[in-house]
Amino acid sequence: MLHDSRSITVNDYEKEVTVEGWAQEVRNLGGISFLILRDRYGVVQITAPKKKITPEIMQAITSLSRESVVRVTGTVRASAQVKSGYEIIPSALIVQSPSATPLPMGVVDKVDVEMDTRFNHRYMDLRKPEVRSIFEIKSLTMRLIDEYLADNAFVEIFTPKLVASGAEGGSTLFKVDYFGKVAYLAQSPQLYKQMLMSTGLDRVFEIGPAFRAEPSDTARHVSEFISFDGEMAHIDSQEDVMAMIEGCTQFVISEVKERGARALEMIGSEVVLPKAPYPILSYEKAVGMVQGAGFKIELGEDLGTEGEKLLGDLMAQDGNEMYWIVEYPEEAKPFYIMEKDGTPYSYSFDLDYRGQEISSGGQREHRYDRLVQRMEKKGLELSSFEFYLNSFAYGMPAHGGWGLGVERMVQKMLGLPNIRETILFPRDRNRLVP
Repeated sequence: MLHDSRSITVNDYEKEVTVEGWAQEVRNLGGISFLILRDRYGVVQITAPKKKITPEIMQAITSLSRESVVRVTGTVRASAQVKSGYEIIPSALIVQSPSATPLPMGVVDKVDVEMDTRFNHRYMDLRKPEVRSIFEIKSLTMRLIDEYLADNAFVEIFTPKLVASGAEGGSTLFKVDYFGKVAYLAQSPQLYKQMLMSTGLDRVFEIGPAFRAEPSDTARHVSEFISFDGEMAHIDSQEDVMAMIEGCTQFVISEVKERGARALEMIGSEVVLPKAPYPILSYEKAVGMVQGAGFKIELGEDLGTEGEKLLGDLMAQDGNEMYWIVEYPEEAKPFYIMEKDGTPYSYSFDLDYRGQEISSGGQREHRYDRLVQRMEKKGLELSSFEFYLNSFAYGMPAHGGWGLGVERMVQKMLGLPNIRETILFPRDRNRLVP
């Protein structure tokens, strides 16, 4: 049976084991050689005293190129000089795959590497334990979302990613040829999850890819990302939706802190559970706060990246990392968001995390006539949305929902400088490979 650096214990001392990994470092001191073998969980020291091993094994070790894949069989011996408390004296060594030289970039070398170089050689970058651990945390985050939503009677769904029309207009849609017809990559599952609110599947969620053709070169925007979307029916107000998201984010962050402790240590991140309940700011109040701090903005305008950062700094003064901004101008929101009658505002919300929006949503307009009015007001062609509108014509309960950027949440939770750090192979307007 193949062992790894995590599974070898004192019970294996003086027994024969087989391990496999990458040759991280080779040191030849004449009478003794050392091979540091790295696997997913850590490193194993292979100690090769010249007098105790065959010349073939010694030759194989001393001629190894770094990052070659090696399988070693040998005896585990206790060693106070090794951090793990043991070493392996090899009796057999097979080079499974020799590495070419020179390496395109180092794995353990303490040398700064530009982001483009890292992503051009992502297979090598991900060999770094601190980089790979980010994706263990991301995977854990998505499992925890599943767990929380299932415990709250949500059904997981999977909606089309090739669609005939966009949920939020055409300016940020990627057009594709669909057997000679025009189609688009889905911006979100918005239209489909709302349609399902008329079916009796009254609580649904999806975690899947979404696409936005935004020509943005920022640390928070990419063209393809993982979106966590939910929709729930029979609500009294958008506060029911906000309570669900808040419960989920608190659960996820708390459990990541506990279950992801090893990966967090590897990354060097300390996860802090935000204070709850999250403060609720009206859009008007949020604008007033940043205006008071000298930021130039008028009511009706978007806070933008700089406004959000400033608001995050102001909220942090009272120890609030997570907070809601509610009731945005209806003009700034998509057609499916319900207007707040008698005002220029809407039943909408954003959830901000340390000065960055990670989730957006609100109460939907479920009344057929009012929905049509909003679509016409937004200048949309109703015939393009017939399949969607039909689901509202035969009894649609009050409902609301959200979209949450998983990578944005992971980025803020881990304190990473760029959202691309949380994506295995990022896509933006400058990068299509690897």
